[in-house]
Amino acid sequence: MRFDDISIESTRITFWGPRTALEVRSPVPGVLRLRHAPALSHSAPAHRELLPKQSWSVVEHAELPLSLRREQEGAVAVVVGEGLSLEVTLATGAWRLRDGSGRELGRCESFSSEVMPDYPVTRFRSRLSLHTPPDEAWLGFGEKVGSLDKRGMHFTFWNTDVVPHHPDTDPLYQSIPFSIGLREGVAWGVFLDESWRMEADVAAEDPSLLCWESSGPELDTYVIAGPMPADVVRRYTALTGRMPLPPLWSLGAQQSRWGYENAREIRSVLQGYRAHKLPLDVVYLDIDYMEGYKVWTWDRTRYPDPAGLAREAAEQGVRLVTIIDPGVKQEPGYRVYDEALANDYLVRNDRGSVLVGEVWPKPAVFPDFSREAVRAWWGQQHRAFLDVGISGFWNDMNEPACFKLVNGDETFGVIGTRSVDKARVEGPTLPHDARHGDKRHLEVHNVYAIGMARGAYEGLRALAPERRPFILTRAGSSGIQRYAAVWSGDNSSYWSHLELSITLLLGLGLSGVSFVGSDVPGFLGHPTGELLVRWTQAGVFYPLFRNHSAKGTPYKEPWRFGEPYLSIAREWFERRYRLMPTLYSLMHESSQEGLPALRPLVMYAPGDVAALRMDDAFFFGRDLLVAPVVRPGRSHRHVYLPEGRWLPFFNLGQSAGEAVEGRQHVLAEAPLGTVPMWLRAGGALALTEPALHTTTANWAHLTWHIHAAPRVEARLYEDAGEGYGASRLTRLNGTWADGRFVLERATEGELPPARETETLCVYALSEPREVLGAREHRFVDGVLLVEVEAGWTRLEVKL
Repeated sequence: MRFDDISIESTRITFWGPRTALEVRSPVPGVLRLRHAPALSHSAPAHRELLPKQSWSVVEHAELPLSLRREQEGAVAVVVGEGLSLEVTLATGAWRLRDGSGRELGRCESFSSEVMPDYPVTRFRSRLSLHTPPDEAWLGFGEKVGSLDKRGMHFTFWNTDVVPHHPDTDPLYQSIPFSIGLREGVAWGVFLDESWRMEADVAAEDPSLLCWESSGPELDTYVIAGPMPADVVRRYTALTGRMPLPPLWSLGAQQSRWGYENAREIRSVLQGYRAHKLPLDVVYLDIDYMEGYKVWTWDRTRYPDPAGLAREAAEQGVRLVTIIDPGVKQEPGYRVYDEALANDYLVRNDRGSVLVGEVWPKPAVFPDFSREAVRAWWGQQHRAFLDVGISGFWNDMNEPACFKLVNGDETFGVIGTRSVDKARVEGPTLPHDARHGDKRHLEVHNVYAIGMARGAYEGLRALAPERRPFILTRAGSSGIQRYAAVWSGDNSSYWSHLELSITLLLGLGLSGVSFVGSDVPGFLGHPTGELLVRWTQAGVFYPLFRNHSAKGTPYKEPWRFGEPYLSIAREWFERRYRLMPTLYSLMHESSQEGLPALRPLVMYAPGDVAALRMDDAFFFGRDLLVAPVVRPGRSHRHVYLPEGRWLPFFNLGQSAGEAVEGRQHVLAEAPLGTVPMWLRAGGALALTEPALHTTTANWAHLTWHIHAAPRVEARLYEDAGEGYGASRLTRLNGTWADGRFVLERATEGELPPARETETLCVYALSEPREVLGAREHRFVDGVLLVEVEAGWTRLEVKL
């Protein structure tokens, strides 16, 4: 592999070889797009120009200026962009990536491709090999098992319906080929913008190499500068889009079960929650609400009055969300099938016939969401459900799952003397050669779900423009955060799955997907009361907090477990609602900056190996370190505290203690009702009063918990909790020096406050001589309690 010519334009520099090309662009400061085309002779026209390429993931297509210089007597060409430079060795095609200071971030050893003539379509195998030093950790990769650091693992990116899955199962439901390298406290990112089936060997086969392999003809790669992990995530989400702010109600407690048989059972769930004084905002309707599993229908025997049921739920502050599967029953006379067939909206097999399989409906056909017209048609299907009062939609089985092919796609043919499998299938899905318009399933399988979610999201924005869509999806790919929340699929009631949920959700968050959760206390299996409590305690901090269970397993609503588990669970449900101001503000931050609500310790301690290894604890935002108990029978919990000063804040301040210095391991007491937590010095949490359901995000009661330090920073976002109206962003900034602690508050936005006063709980100060700017204050058990007017701007504490 070599380059013998260079095309130079102001925003694009292309290296040409006899059969290869490397195109360099810069869409975002600190990001270079390296379009490797190792099979150029197969894919390019006769003149030297790369063919246009569709992206399902990237939404930022700006073109920033680049420059080129030659070094080493012309043997090396250096492409310079804003914050990054790329050194390309012309004789070998290898490249080195450096940041603005000249520090080497990464190095490409080689890229190559094989072209394999095959029936019914030519196949490819394209490879990119990156050098990785032995001390380099690799984070991210989306929804993947294992520890936070994925070094030493091998992954397949092929969305798969797998039941049950285990702590070492790969692949799962999401395919996000994005990773963050971390070495000596410096982070950088690598994103492969390829929808094809892919694999990544993370220094497993060769400990010096991270190898990406795609089934497509190219390796469209984005390399991203740090230096902090948060910087990489911000730039990656600038490329692939950021989540829209969800409606407040979707952050409330959610209840679901595959097996609620009818409307009467839904009513009993509502009554159970209210009778036991448990907060609840959402109940899901699983596949049993449909007539014969036909999507966009109601079984009128089981659900005779969906609109009436939705009204009854709404009167109790609860929204209904229905499951939506992509498999459409093949039944002439069924409107959805007839329209899809008449308009040629369906996936076809290699011979050109409509592909028919089996999912819940038998037989089933599959809409082709790779086409805009099909997405628009699908989006309009939501109208009737919105009209009866359904508030959100749950996209499931959208890998897409297919239990069986039923129209001859399983047959074999013969070419020459060689048998050929015409329906090459990997997992319970569609065959590789299925046709989605002019593309094959091998190319679009991983983006099938994002097409479905996009159709739903855009349809809901058009049908109900005054409301924020809520869509939950099982499958997805890079960019899914633009349209849907994600849950981690059909987990089980195992302690190992509780522990696994933390690294799964942290990995998704590092990969741009912030609105995430795992089913509490496990979809499959038989949980104990202890597991219910411990999983609920962790789930309180998941952005998506849903209790869910499967047919054939016990009902898992909290009251089913009796006492003391019910009372402890209720306390934690209430803490979830107390946390709403902080959680809602974190989701707003995600919508603006792309940072997840759940963050690994190493995000803010990138040079600390002990923080990297502490992957069963997490930050909730920047300031609250949470260490849930994830193993049975434990009354203590080991935690590593990174650099800084940390205030014990167990159970959200129920038992605040003396602050301790970081960079040490501690053993925390954690009886069944307790979760160890620590509040960072300089950090603050905004809490409100518990409630049975959400109403508005313009909080009528607000208490700030502030860990005083030389520098304090905090933010609070408020609005109606729904729609796109007025909002208010509050920023706190504090200083502590020369015997004075000063806290200042500034606001932006037109939303008037719904409260007359606020309470400040300030920790780590001595008893003050004087407090200026307060209506009243008290100093109790080492905590300064201050009441201020809602419009306060400055508080001064003289010590």
